[in-house]
Amino acid sequence: MEVNQYLEMFIEESKDHLQACSEHLLELEKNPDDLAIVGEIFRSAHTLKGMSATMGFEDLADLTHKMENVLDAIRNEKIHVSPEILDVVFESVDHLEEMVMDIANGGDGKRDVSSTVAQLKRIELGEEAIPEVVTAETPATAVASVLEYDGFEQTVIAQSTEQGFNAFEISVRLREDCLLKAARVFMVFEILEKHGDVIKSNPSVEKLEDGQFDQQFYVAFVTKESAEDMQKKIMSVSEVEEVIVATIETPTTAVASVLEYDGFEQTVISQSAEQGFNAFEISVKLREDCLLKAARVFMVFEILEKDGDVIKSNPSVDKLEDEQFDQQFYVAFVTKESAEDMRKKIMKVSEVEEVVVAKIEQKQHSEKGQAIQEVVATATVEVEAQPVTAPKTNTAKPTPAKAAAPAKAEKNHAPVGNKTIRVNIERLDILMNLFEELVIDRGRLQSIATEVNHGELNETVERMSRVMGDLQTIILTMRMVPVETVFNRFPKMIRQLSRDLNKKINLEIIGAETELDRTVIDEIGDPLVHLIRNSVDHGIENPTARLAKGKPEEGTVVLRAYHSGNYVFIEIEDDGAGINREKVLAKAISKGIVTQEQSYSMSDKQINELILASGFSTADVISDVSGRGVGLDVVKTTIESLGGNISIESTQDVGSVFSIQLPLTLSIISVMLVEIEKEIYAIPLSSIIETSIIRSSEIMNAHNQKVIDFRGKVVPLVFLEEIFEVPRKEPQGDEFHSVVIVRKGEKLAGLVVDSFIGQQEIVLKSLGNYLTNIFAISGATILGNGKVALIVDCNALIK
Repeated sequence: MEVNQYLEMFIEESKDHLQACSEHLLELEKNPDDLAIVGEIFRSAHTLKGMSATMGFEDLADLTHKMENVLDAIRNEKIHVSPEILDVVFESVDHLEEMVMDIANGGDGKRDVSSTVAQLKRIELGEEAIPEVVTAETPATAVASVLEYDGFEQTVIAQSTEQGFNAFEISVRLREDCLLKAARVFMVFEILEKHGDVIKSNPSVEKLEDGQFDQQFYVAFVTKESAEDMQKKIMSVSEVEEVIVATIETPTTAVASVLEYDGFEQTVISQSAEQGFNAFEISVKLREDCLLKAARVFMVFEILEKDGDVIKSNPSVDKLEDEQFDQQFYVAFVTKESAEDMRKKIMKVSEVEEVVVAKIEQKQHSEKGQAIQEVVATATVEVEAQPVTAPKTNTAKPTPAKAAAPAKAEKNHAPVGNKTIRVNIERLDILMNLFEELVIDRGRLQSIATEVNHGELNETVERMSRVMGDLQTIILTMRMVPVETVFNRFPKMIRQLSRDLNKKINLEIIGAETELDRTVIDEIGDPLVHLIRNSVDHGIENPTARLAKGKPEEGTVVLRAYHSGNYVFIEIEDDGAGINREKVLAKAISKGIVTQEQSYSMSDKQINELILASGFSTADVISDVSGRGVGLDVVKTTIESLGGNISIESTQDVGSVFSIQLPLTLSIISVMLVEIEKEIYAIPLSSIIETSIIRSSEIMNAHNQKVIDFRGKVVPLVFLEEIFEVPRKEPQGDEFHSVVIVRKGEKLAGLVVDSFIGQQEIVLKSLGNYLTNIFAISGATILGNGKVALIVDCNALIK
């Protein structure tokens, strides 16, 4: 199968299922007796296992299967949920996430998870220790837990035992000092092939030939020989240390692993059984050289329809009609006929090589009995009208479409198809780039229309501008992603941190549906991780200290997101110790960030924001939790690079609030165009307070810095012609200066320019790989007249 075309879909859906597992595990920890939650986790794990196996990622599928076994034992009430068990399951999910990320980055998804698998096995066995050396008294467990069989392999085993063969699972362990492992494997297989047939091995034969295993391997084998004889024969191979031969229990349902039933299908099966009908799962295998597979499928369904009703098929009937299957298909079927009679009838069809008919055991569905009762109780009139009371015999010969009717009937009761589709983000980026080109051309057209001043042209350009405005809104909305995609990772992180730090912490998430542009979402994750770790490590006190302060022993961290104007605000609030003013000032002075004199006149807000300075940390002991003493300057730099800012409010022993302000989008922004000599610059409107014309006489000097009095505040002036070294043909001696007042947090500055051109929406373009780290320039744009305007980074100009 060509898997590349499905790889992207597999990765996205795997992430969704793993996220669902994490969320439901956190719910389960709070409600350990709620088996419905376990069922949800089991379904996500089961789907992930099937997808992984289909895509060929065996390690991923194997670990998921082991985790699934534990979940199955929990939902069958063989194991009771405990924090220790959940720790292992969480660890498994972490491994699975790492494997999926490795696959997404082009890897093979392989990872050493042997310790986690061993713990899962212990839990599955009732938390009993597994002996390090496997003895002959427990051979079945030692081998059976390693080998898994698909439908076809189960069929081979079942039919072999029916014909008098013995089916064994054989564990072979070589000596630790064995040098030629592949040669010993070859000799073992040579013995096996002389006395029977190998069904399966673990690791695969290819890996065994390459010596890609430790000292032990496992083989499923059918033979006429006895277990003792096979053990002696294999033990005769040099450097073989131990051989365990265990009988394989004949699978009771060779098809059950392939077919899964929803609530309605389970109801049909259970009610049919109550009324004396037999419910079978039938595996049909066609010959390898079968040319007309669809015709043989039609003939099989024709026989089935005469003797009962088809409940379900795998693959679906549509795929069977189109021959979209290998040689084998599976059918769930209710009838009055016996299993043997049905097998003989289907075997009469030409080119059918093998038929296995297994009874569907009702106990398979008992675990979902409550869910089934709910389905029956809340079923619609259409469902109740279904002939579930007695499958009827059809007399007319059905067409393949009619044969599909019972299998398709239940689809009518499914919800209407989802009205959303997955779109590759690269396509949205391409769409955005094309639209950006349109924005540039729109500016050009507006410029030409103004020059020509033609009535119809002006009217057309205005209409096009309105339509493009609507199109711009739609495209930007398409790129918006809920911050939930970032917030989802934090509940599990908080759980682990609270255990590592021996603190009790409750995380509240508010406004997870708030949307941000994808480019912002991609960048904001790491700063939020750092801020939350900082709140948990430095902010929230340990339970003893909290009780001493009269607080509840469980601390609370609130993660909040909301829209305000053209910005999104994200707040991290905690009810912890707050910021210690004296400790921060002492550290800042010792680091040389501020002087003793400056500290006397600093406000609480300014002192709080000192913790954002480069290299600043109040941690007495450097830890891995909140940055190894790196401080929060990296967070501040990242947020400012996104056109946002961060502010801090804190009250000692009450708590702290870190507030991040971010623009909705970074691609198309509104700017004020200004001119210096003949060069045009763009200043983002988000940074501008207002524009002003000042006289030269109003400019004052303070500490070698030119300043003005702006509404009672002293505002420093920044002459952009000096910053950007704009060459002038002749000195400018104007009495008036054009000033753009901009801000960064609470700080203001006046940017002195020659003239204002006006407000315009522009497309933000990067300067490329050659022009990096240009001071005070965040990018460029192409104007309507074809000229390039540089975009001023106001944050870099204000210190």
